[in-house]
This record gives sequence, structure tokens and C-alpha cells, in this order.
Amino acid sequence: MSVVYLKLNFNISPIAPWRDVLIAALGEIGFESFENTDLGFKGYIQKPEFDLVLLNQLSILENNDIEISWEVSEIQPQNWNETWEKNFKPMKIGSDCIIRAHFHEKIEVKYDLIITPKMSFGTGHHETTRMMMSFLLETDCTEKTVLDMGTGTGVLAILADKKGAKNVLAVDFDQWCVENTNENLKLNQSKNIVALKGSEVPKGASYDLILANINRNVLLVQISDYAKQLNAGGHLIMSGFYNKDLNSIQECCASVHLKFIRNFEENNWVAASFSKQ
Repeated sequence: MSVVYLKLNFNISPIAPWRDVLIAALGEIGFESFENTDLGFKGYIQKPEFDLVLLNQLSILENNDIEISWEVSEIQPQNWNETWEKNFKPMKIGSDCIIRAHFHEKIEVKYDLIITPKMSFGTGHHETTRMMMSFLLETDCTEKTVLDMGTGTGVLAILADKKGAKNVLAVDFDQWCVENTNENLKLNQSKNIVALKGSEVPKGASYDLILANINRNVLLVQISDYAKQLNAGGHLIMSGFYNKDLNSIQECCASVHLKFIRNFEENNWVAASFSKQ
């Protein structure tokens, strides 16, 4: 049976950093996909999964410093695969990497990544994904242990695997993303990646490289955990925050002895790399 979706068009003022915070909260109550707009974003959820009571109980709505409004509309059943096939174009990152779908013509590059997004985040079309990919392309992953937090489609984990990582743990709070990642692992014949559902940093392991493309608030909470589980000499690469938040991220990292290396910036979005001494 075809699924009916609801589209909620959210207007937020101020947008930063609250758009990302609200998107993260909505992901916890069943929303599957988001599309940024000039005034906020659009969120999509299957109609049977929508719970207005849960939406109204989100703590961010109680913040008097933020104005949030939304309109709900119904999207009749459609062929989602056909929709994204029309809109998903191959994305080249640098000179060595391309992200494409299985139906795109293969281009000879060093790192050919095949991604079926299925409404998950991570096709290379967002600034944060592109910058994370650029950092990763410069990073030696050979025989490294890697943690990818907020994996989305698994695209960063897959690139790390193609660059010779010993093993990669790909984590996302959204079961939809975990399933999508597993599909993409098969498409790319990735053998050294495990996808796991969760929102916390997994305990009991250490990593040479940690990738975290999430949002400012989550990063500030989890940076201390990243530092604990990052091996000496290891690297932490993060994105999902704006340029005005870079100082806060740097200060938080410095407090747990993570040294700032450098950052990329695109359309006010930032990705930054740090090392553990």
C-alpha cells in the first residue's frame, strides 16, 4: 500500500542555531527528511507516524527567545525513487572522488561512491558533507579505526573504507539511516563497516579518526566523549555548525586537550579538524 506523507513547513526566527536543534528533535519523533528554506525548513513524515501531541511537547517550543510556526500539508502517494532519481545529480568532490547513484554513468575516478539516498542526509550536495569529504580525502585512513557519528547515508564511512580504514563504525539515531547505510554498503561492497543505531558515542573502543557531522549543540555535548575515545595522535573532524559557532567549538575542544588544526567554510557553514596530542 502506498504511504501518504505529511509536509510541515517550519518558519523559525532566529534560524541559527535553532533550525538544526529543531531538526534533530523532529528526527527523534519520526520525521524522515528535511529540506532547508530561507525562513526555516520543510520536514517530512509518514502520516501514520505523525503525533501532534509529541510535536507540541518538544522543549524547544517553550523557549520564548525563538519564534516557531508551521503549516501542515498532505502529500499524496508518489514514487519516491522516481522523485530522487530526477533530482539527484552526481557530485564531484575534488579531483579524486565522485558521489553518484547506481543509474548514473560510471566516471573513472580514484574513489567512486554509489549512494541511494532514500531521503537520508549525505549525498554531497550539502555544504557540510562536501567539506567533511574534502577533509577526509586529505586524511590518511590506512589501517585506521574510524567512528562516523551521524552517518546519514554512510557516505563518509564508505569513503574511509575505500581509503583503507581497518574498520569503521557508522552510527545514526535514525533507523531509516541505518537501513539506508546498510544498502549503500552493499552497493559499494564495503566489508569493514558496521552500521549501528544510536545517538551516544559507543563505549569500550578507541579510534584513530572520529567524524561527526551533526549540529552545534550535540557536538558541544559529545566532544568530551570524542576526546576520551580518540587515540593519541588521532584526529577529530566535525561539521554541522556555522562560522559564528567556531569559537565555542574550539574552546570546548581545547578544554579536553584537542588541538585545532584548521577549518573550511562554505556559505557560513564550517568544518574543522582537531588532533589529540
